[in-house]
Amino acid sequence: MHADLRNAEVIKAILDRYCLNSGKKISEEKSSVFFSTNTTVDDKAQVCQTLNIMIEAISDKYLGLPTMVGAERSECFTHLIDRVLARIKGWKEKLLSMGGKEVLIKSIAQSMPVYAMMVFNIPKKICKGITNAISQFWWGDEEDQRKMHWQAWWKLCIPKNKGGMGFRDLHSFNLAMLAKQVWRLLCEPDSLCASVLRARYYPDGRLLEAKLKGGSSFT
Repeated sequence: MHADLRNAEVIKAILDRYCLNSGKKISEEKSSVFFSTNTTVDDKAQVCQTLNIMIEAISDKYLGLPTMVGAERSECFTHLIDRVLARIKGWKEKLLSMGGKEVLIKSIAQSMPVYAMMVFNIPKKICKGITNAISQFWWGDEEDQRKMHWQAWWKLCIPKNKGGMGFRDLHSFNLAMLAKQVWRLLCEPDSLCASVLRARYYPDGRLLEAKLKGGSSFT
């Protein structure tokens, strides 16, 4: 919404109507407002007072994903690398067979960024950072010692029936996740998500021929 009194009153009316019909109540103490950087102090105060929500959201994440992605996109997703590294650090303290490592990598490490990959085209730099962390764990690298990596990682991403280990190529997996979203928009053109995106980015309805416009949201 635009940060002004009229929009705030509309949002307030919608929430009040929802509460009246559902019997639920909005927890204003747990609610917060996220403003863009160019919003004036007076506009912020007016919106907060109208909505009766006095907490301004400092974090720029929602459900673990960044709400605003700037020019330096990699910085918004470095937390994905940090999460994988933190999890792997705990595994290194245990004695694991190669089979045990394989299970942990496939079921946990490579699954951690899946939610973000369903929404964003993750920068290749981030995918490479996650892959490097997993590769070092697989080959048994220590903090002060790098062991021999006997095969290039892309060879380990080849399916097992073709001689590889069946690990995910994270960039290709990311594109596959986004392709599923496109397929959903094509198969469910009347859904709320499809209606909003069509009105904003491809009003002629030809999704596969749509071009990026200036100021397009990275989301």
